[in-house]
Amino acid sequence: MFVVLITTKKTESELISLVRCIAVAVSIVALSSIAVAQPPKLTELIEEEWEFRIRFDPLLATSVGDPRYDDRLPSVTIRDHERRARYYRNVLSRLDALDRHSLDDSDRVNYDIFRWQLENEVEEFEFKGHLLTINADSGFHIGLARLASRVPLNTVANYENYVARLRAVPTYVEQHIKLLREGLRLGITVPKVVLEGYEATIEAHVVENPSTSVFYPPFDRFPSTVPETEHVRLRSDGSAAIREAVAPAYRALLDFMLNDYIPGARTTLGASELPKGRDYYSFLIGKFTTIDTTAEEIHQLGLREVARIRREMESIIEEVGFNGDFSAFLDFLRTDPRFYATSSEELLKEASFIAKKMDGKLPLLFRTLPRQPYGVLPVPNHIAPKYTAGRYVGSPIDGKKPGTYWVNTYNLPSRPLYTLEALTLHEAVPGHHLQNALRQELDGLPNFRRYSGVGAYDEGWGLYSEKLGLSVGFYTDPYSNFGRLTYEMWRACRLVVDTGLHTKRWSRMQAIDFLASNTALSMHEVTTETDRYISWPGQALGYKMGELKILELRRRAEDTLREAFDIRDFHDVLLLNGPVPLPVLEELMDEYIAKASSHQ
Repeated sequence: MFVVLITTKKTESELISLVRCIAVAVSIVALSSIAVAQPPKLTELIEEEWEFRIRFDPLLATSVGDPRYDDRLPSVTIRDHERRARYYRNVLSRLDALDRHSLDDSDRVNYDIFRWQLENEVEEFEFKGHLLTINADSGFHIGLARLASRVPLNTVANYENYVARLRAVPTYVEQHIKLLREGLRLGITVPKVVLEGYEATIEAHVVENPSTSVFYPPFDRFPSTVPETEHVRLRSDGSAAIREAVAPAYRALLDFMLNDYIPGARTTLGASELPKGRDYYSFLIGKFTTIDTTAEEIHQLGLREVARIRREMESIIEEVGFNGDFSAFLDFLRTDPRFYATSSEELLKEASFIAKKMDGKLPLLFRTLPRQPYGVLPVPNHIAPKYTAGRYVGSPIDGKKPGTYWVNTYNLPSRPLYTLEALTLHEAVPGHHLQNALRQELDGLPNFRRYSGVGAYDEGWGLYSEKLGLSVGFYTDPYSNFGRLTYEMWRACRLVVDTGLHTKRWSRMQAIDFLASNTALSMHEVTTETDRYISWPGQALGYKMGELKILELRRRAEDTLREAFDIRDFHDVLLLNGPVPLPVLEELMDEYIAKASSHQ
């Protein structure tokens, strides 16, 4: 603002001249202000948002090797979520000021993925998705129970930070309870039917003796880098934190779940029954598939895929000479002892052998391989009963821990060996371990891409990886090949079941029956998977949608390049750009095909 005081008499011409001078001065200042207010560069926005992201989530900061917040847990109050959404709206408006067309190729990819992530965050908040902090087989408290494996524990300071985080558990749990309570008030809850037995995931942490807690093992054995003179103090501090903070917090959560949340949870199933539910499910379809499609289109695609895979499965039944129909064959697979391990050790050893066998085949399929190794371990006991058959659990590249392929050894008669090859290729190599470890080693990518996933890409790659075994000597046993097909059928059924539950008012039993009659999954797994789809709408769609897009792009590359096609180059393009939405992947693949064609 300018204040001009004219204290002496001026002639008209002098006044006009003065006004003109002031006008010029104002113009110059205005122009300089415009120059100062130039839109930020894309890299500046990305770096600023990343700093905001890791401050908001100290566990993410720790996982990517940033130690500044190693003594705290995230703050997740409703006000925190509101502040986060306001910030992301602001970043989007600043992003709008950038000229996307003036960016180079790599920055246009960054721009598109960055915008996609931010828009998803804002929309998720507007639909109040932040009030759904649990589902049938996971939740904030389950992730928290892995804290000891997610933090560095090499120095006295590391241990002190770990104890500080244990002391912060009551606040963290209380904040989540308030989110869940707000969900109860608004009718935004997980369906009650999938919460039967859910208390087991909490009860395991309500311990009298701290040494029996999953949070205690770091105090059992200290690394050599922690002086022995500190062991007694740190062990005492850790025990006290578990006894005085962690166990009471889980007790409070258990009481809330049993007395308030489960009794008050909604009795409906579908996401469409939530407030603004149909719009919310449409948003989730876009979030998890990354493409513009409808529930009905996905449902019909799923039915076509189910029919196609069913024909392949029936040809295997004919090949093995089974005397009976499809249903009888599934019953045979579910009940014949030859298809099941007799001990947890046998199942783990078989999974390890398959994983190691595939390790030796990787150079046939990939030019670039990750440096980080992985191990095979059982799913932790406190979550195993309601958990899926297996899962990959990543670890920071710069840490001292490998990635881990979890195999569920709970209820062995529900863990068939004929699906183990497909499961292992999906979760370990060439599936999630290879893809995730490579992603973390991509130094040229901004952090927001190195350390975040894209559902349809990540899970599409996992499902595609199962099929890669066909070309390198896996599935030679027809029952194992049937297991591969039953896994593919499982993902095709998800397209039908998920959309059926969330837009067509399917019952839980309809979903169970559809899965049970079309796959050779055990009935235990059919039930736990159905509950997962009910409580996590849309997520299951990404697997098959992503795999179909990858297969489409591979056929396009093979048809165009013919003899010049090299599967290793194709996989480099798929993996060395990190997780990307499917439309971005298609653009990258078209560029690769065009460039490779020009060199023929």
